[in-house]
Amino acid sequence: MDSLEQLVADIMADEQNASYTEQGIKPLFTVPKNARINIVGQAPGIRAQESGLYWNDPSGDNLRKWLGVDRETFYNSGLFAVVPMDYYFPGKGKSGDLAPRKGFADKWHKRTLALAPNIELHILVGSYAQRYYLHQKSSAKLTDTVKHYKDYLPEFFPLVHPSPRNNIWQCKNPWFEEEVIPRPSKACQSYFRKIGIKKLAIVWRVFLISQDRIV
Repeated sequence: MDSLEQLVADIMADEQNASYTEQGIKPLFTVPKNARINIVGQAPGIRAQESGLYWNDPSGDNLRKWLGVDRETFYNSGLFAVVPMDYYFPGKGKSGDLAPRKGFADKWHKRTLALAPNIELHILVGSYAQRYYLHQKSSAKLTDTVKHYKDYLPEFFPLVHPSPRNNIWQCKNPWFEEEVIPRPSKACQSYFRKIGIKKLAIVWRVFLISQDRIV
């Protein structure tokens, strides 16, 4: 299996990413080895790329709100992997950021996710991630996919992008906030309970060993 260092080196050495590497820009993703939840978005925005911190914008604030976690937990708990469809900012278009580059996920996601073998849930943010992981046709409608999120559980959870630009969409689809949004938060809390129980068990065992209660 690759080391993280080797994977990053290979990504930066790839011809497709040469222009970024020449500028000293590194691929932006994270795969803690004990991660349980993987967030698959479109690609880093320019703010994320310049700061070197993924989901570091109003969209990220909304996403964390939906997940029911704060910044400290999101970035430092080790619970979350962030593996977008492209690890670099693809540039600006007429109506927003350009699409993730074709073939990037095919080339790098399998090797990346091999570094986090304990992932149980992939949160698919936006249509690019959903079409790729759910093997959908380009004609698939995001609204229908998100509304029928239960069809893809327990491995995948499709979400609309948390950008403030999508507030109008949310107003037109009130079921999203009422029915869908509570679910990611519940999932996160469930994983935290699992981790908490495991940590408690380890602490208790150390205590017993210190008291010569077990060997």
